Parts: sequence; structure tokens; C-alpha cells
Amino acid sequence: MFFSFMKELQYLNKFFKKYKWQMLLGLVITVAARIFAVYVPQFIGDSTNVIERYVNGEITEISQVKSELSINILYILGAALLSGLFTFLMRQTFIVVSRHIEYDLKNEVYQQYQNLSLNFYKKNRTGDLMNRISEDVSRVRMYFGPALMNSVATVTMFFVVLAYMISKAPLLTLYTIAPFPVLSFAIYKLSRAINERSTIVQEYLSKLSTFTQESFSGISVIKSYVLESQTNSGFVDLANTSREKNIDLVKVQAFFFPLMALLIGGSNILVVYIGGQRVINGEIENFGVIVEFLLYVNMLTWPVASVGWIADMVQRAEASQKRINEFLKEKPEIKNYHPAKTTPVKGKVEFKNVSFTYDDTNITALKNVSFEINSGETLAIIGKTGAGKSTILELIGRLYDIQNGGELLVDGKPIDQYNLKNLRNAIGYVPQDAFLFSDSIKNNIRFGKNDASDKEVIEAAKNAAVHKNIVGFSKGYDTVLGERGITLSGGQKQRVSIARAVIQDPQILLFDDCLSAVDTETEEEILSNLHKISSQKTTIIVSHRISSAKNADKIIVLEEGKIVQQGAHNQLVKEDGYYKELYLKQLSEKEN
Repeated sequence: MFFSFMKELQYLNKFFKKYKWQMLLGLVITVAARIFAVYVPQFIGDSTNVIERYVNGEITEISQVKSELSINILYILGAALLSGLFTFLMRQTFIVVSRHIEYDLKNEVYQQYQNLSLNFYKKNRTGDLMNRISEDVSRVRMYFGPALMNSVATVTMFFVVLAYMISKAPLLTLYTIAPFPVLSFAIYKLSRAINERSTIVQEYLSKLSTFTQESFSGISVIKSYVLESQTNSGFVDLANTSREKNIDLVKVQAFFFPLMALLIGGSNILVVYIGGQRVINGEIENFGVIVEFLLYVNMLTWPVASVGWIADMVQRAEASQKRINEFLKEKPEIKNYHPAKTTPVKGKVEFKNVSFTYDDTNITALKNVSFEINSGETLAIIGKTGAGKSTILELIGRLYDIQNGGELLVDGKPIDQYNLKNLRNAIGYVPQDAFLFSDSIKNNIRFGKNDASDKEVIEAAKNAAVHKNIVGFSKGYDTVLGERGITLSGGQKQRVSIARAVIQDPQILLFDDCLSAVDTETEEEILSNLHKISSQKTTIIVSHRISSAKNADKIIVLEEGKIVQQGAHNQLVKEDGYYKELYLKQLSEKEN
């Protein structure tokens, strides 16, 4: 297979197998197109011979000359038209297949992105991920499309033309192709340089994508701190470096076409000089052969010239596929050990001596944590920032697996014994930082249940105490949000996220400090609604407010990853400790 010797591109050989019949058809069409193209110089050479014979007196009737020339012209037109038709079909075949492969590869990369664990996204930037699935995949498509198509066309044209040239004048053919070994060596050396520079160019393109993506996402912070000039300077520096790397690449690429033009020109000179001498010496019978050879040499100009262009595309594809392979070879840390098994979840959750350390920061978030919550109960988790509250929720959702010891059980079974899809479908999770998509409010709520009716959407919004806000917008539930839900206030975003979780009707509800941006009156309304709908569900509420935790069946207080207090509200307000201090402080603030 073409270029399959390239180490990184070997990953793509499966696509050759998948689309082998389309590519085989493309190969047949390409051969047909080149064969018809080869006939054109032959008919032109025959026409030259007719004129030569008339000049030499071998043909005396001008009408015979016109007749033979007319027939040759018709042959030339026919061959050219058929060659053009098959060339069109060739492009349709190869380019369409390349688009199918681009579609397949983008889906494969995107699926891999979705399979990879949360830890992966902490270590990689969004701009770089976007660049690999867009720019890098597009460069790989060029390998399957223009590069492969022109490779087939070039090889076919070269061998068909070369075979005919050898049959006409072997020695002249040898002189004609004499510059080609020099060209091959030059391409080899230049291709290696292009590959190195292409890799660097792609890396800087990713850096530019990351910088701009972060700048646009954080534009409000940039403007608030009057950092436009500083941000622009950073972008200019990065863009200038990227430009310099591109110029380094273009400098190497610039050698290709002048070098090939020189070598093709040399071949033309050899044809005229050597061929002319052999015609004069009678070693070649007709002058038309020289005309044919000149046309063939120029027909080979694009195929030979395209070798450099093809090599450039393949080297770029190699560099891009190497970057794609880095992510495709990543193994998800969270594995679904039972994908074919249905594992229903009732909702009992138990932590047994669980410790957990984040490997990216080496921070130990939980230390020997143990607690139990039965199905249908509500657990509140209180603690200072960094105490490990969110980590508990992330472990229940299997966004991370326990690595440092201990056991997490759901309904009495280890959590990794569940089908991951069943487990997460049974969980409604409202994260601390509410994330909404650039879509309508209705569709953002439906994200938790794609087939939800309008009535269910409205009911979920009412339970989250956000219905009145939504109907106040000019387009109501059809209001399209800005990026990350920027159209809404912080409290509105949190409540829409709550509606998205409850509409799913899960067995386990996880609320990660998702009421921090709402007032106490709205908080009371939401908690009252949640109490009604979660009577048969396991609910875990992470909060800094006693008002969110006081009605829970159980409360645990975390400090530096350890449980320092646990019990019910009435019990904990009587004990000296963090919970009582926080209760008295918030009670005092409320009274004031």
C-alpha cells in the first residue's frame, strides 16, 4: 500500500482495507485516464510525420495531407476527451473516499476523547485537542485524497509513458530520464527536513489555538483587569514565532519546484540535442518521434513535479498522524469492565476506609474516609474549601477510581462491577461550576433526558425554581444561551443545571455546592421541592451553608480529607466543633 512504510501512517492501513473496492475502482479509472492521455502525443507525432512526408515529397496530394491530419485531430480530440472524463471520475472516486475517511477518523478521535478520563483533560489544553481533531485530521485527509490520487496517477503515467518511450527509442529514453535519480535523492533529503519542520509548525498551531480559545473564553476577566494590551502582546509573540516556523518550512519547500523545473528543462535539452543527432544520423526514422518525446517529457513534468508536492503532503500527514496517535494510544483510566451486562442501581452508597490522591497535583484529598448512606436517604457534606467534598462526588460518579486504598460500594457491590453506562445513567450530577451549552434553555434542560416532553421540562424548571425567570425572557424556553451559559446569571445557571439533573429521574442525586449563587429564600424553595421528588432517591448535598444541610438524614464534616464530625443537625449543633461554629456564624449573619 502506498506510503504504508511510514511508521505513524501505518495506523491508517485499516481504512485502505475498509474502502479497498472504491480505491481499486479508482486505480482502474486512473490507468484508463493515463492510457488515453498517452495516445495524444502519438497522434501529434503521427501528424508531424505526415507533414514531414509531404515536405520530403513522399506525399504529393495536399488533400491526402488534410485527410490524414483531420483524422489525427479527431483521434486527438477523442483521446483528450476520454482522458478528461476518466480524470474527472478518478478525482470523484479518490476525493470522495478521502472525505469518508476524514469522517471516520474524526468520529474515532472524538469517541476516544469521550472515553478518556477526566484526568486526561486536566493535563491537556482544549485548543490543542481541537486542533488535533480539525487541522491534523484535515492534513491526514490530504494523504488519502490528493496525495494518494496523484501518487497513483504519477506512477501510472510514468510507467505507461516510459514503456512507450522505450519501445520507440531506448537510448534516447535513457538520456531523457537521466536526471530523475538526482531528483529522487533531492526529494528524499528535502522530505526529511519537511517532516521535522511540519511537526514544529503543527505544535505552534496548537499553541495558537489554545491561546486564542482561552482568551475568548476569559474575555470578561481580560477586560476587567485591562489586560487587552498584555494579551495582545502575548498573541503577537506567539504568532511571530509561528510565522518564523512556517517560513522555515516554506524555505525548504521552495527548493522543490525550481529544482524539478531545472531537471525537466535538462531533459528537454537532451531530447532535442541527442534526438536531433540521431535523426540526422538516420538512427531514428521520423522527426515525429522527437516531437512525441518532447510532449512526453512535458507530460511527465507534472507527475515528476508532483512527487515533491506529494512527499510534502505525506510528510505533513505523518507529522499530524503522529500527534493524533499520541491521543489514540492513550488508555482510559476509567474502564467499563462490564459493557454487555445490565447492572441496575438502587442507590445505597458506602465508603470503606477510602483514601485518594490526585496524581496530577499529588494532593491527598481523602484520608481513610468511611460512611454509609442508604437508598432514599439524604447526606450533607460540610467542610472548608479543599476538604475533599467534591472528590467524594467524583468518586461516586466514577470520574476517578480509588488508587490509594479502601473500597467504594454501591448496593453492596464494588463500584467497578457496574456497567459504567448504567451507573452514570442512575446518577444526576450538578457540578460546582455549572456548565451550559450554547443552545436553547429547553435543550439544555433536556440534556438530562433527550425525549423529555415540554411539560416535563417545565416541571423540572419549576422544581429548580427557575421557571419564572425563564418565562420572563422574550423567547422563554427557546432562548439561546451564549457560550457556557453566559446569558444567564450565576444563580440561574445553577438552577438550570439542577433542572437538567432532576428531569433525568435518577436513583442518586449529587449536588456539589450548587446553591451558592442563590438567595436563602430561593434555596429554601429548591430544597423543599427536592425533598418531595427525592423521597425514594439517594441524595448527597455538598454545601458551605448550614441551611442546605440541616434537613439531611446524615451530615458529615470534612477537614483536610478526614471526617471529623458526623451525625444529624440537632446532634451536631450541640457538639463543639466546625459545624457548631459555622451554624452560629451563619445564624448571626442572618439576624444582622
